[in-house]
Amino acid sequence: MADAGDFRVGDVLSVACPLTPTRVERGVTWDYVSVRWPWWDIDTDSDFYHWNGVVALGVDSGGHVAPEVQAQLFRTVPPPQQLKAGDICRVGIPPTVVHVTAVDHHDPPLETGWLPRPGLTVSLLPRGLSYREFPDETHLDGTGYALHPGDGIPFTFDVLMRPYASLRLGDEVADAAGRAWRFDGPWDWAPFDGDPVGAGPEWPLVLLTRAGTPCSVKQAEAVAVSTAKGSHQETVREWMELTKASPTP
Repeated sequence: MADAGDFRVGDVLSVACPLTPTRVERGVTWDYVSVRWPWWDIDTDSDFYHWNGVVALGVDSGGHVAPEVQAQLFRTVPPPQQLKAGDICRVGIPPTVVHVTAVDHHDPPLETGWLPRPGLTVSLLPRGLSYREFPDETHLDGTGYALHPGDGIPFTFDVLMRPYASLRLGDEVADAAGRAWRFDGPWDWAPFDGDPVGAGPEWPLVLLTRAGTPCSVKQAEAVAVSTAKGSHQETVREWMELTKASPTP
């Protein structure tokens, strides 16, 4: 990804983190293995959190798998079942297809108990999992696993698909059926006529305004070209094929 802060709800990404040596602090207990986290420092100036430098990773024990374990991205080598306290292992993320369910910027950065304090939270669900598997009453709040790009962990992100990449949040467009819409995300279209969204906007689209002002010819051309072929429903189907999931409302 060209810009480490460039994330948008609906993005389909491949995320990875190189395996990094660390030490097991506690073996598998209560379906978790605890390891010394190799990338963060303890925030001694934190007034609210007193982190001990250890992170607990969920373990798939073969029985009922908790939602937070399903959504977890980090893995250990060897696997947790082969580890005991004091062992040296490696922790990281193998290349994993995910989709973005939420993006939150923090100014000032969050106080978490570790350094560096994160200024960005990106919530992700791995391929095959939808928001429906993570209801709002769980602590995952329907969004999945939270990463903090820029917090010292050497993530790499590759964009596999960005639905409506030529549009920006807040763009106003007219569709082929003569309806005007505001684009608030690939699954969040607001028709100005107040009628039900239905099947979504009909392609091709004409860009009317960007950031509340008339768009440039170049911006309008980019939207027209990107929606000249295909349809909104084809975009949804392509996204679902990549993610094996349902769009997040």
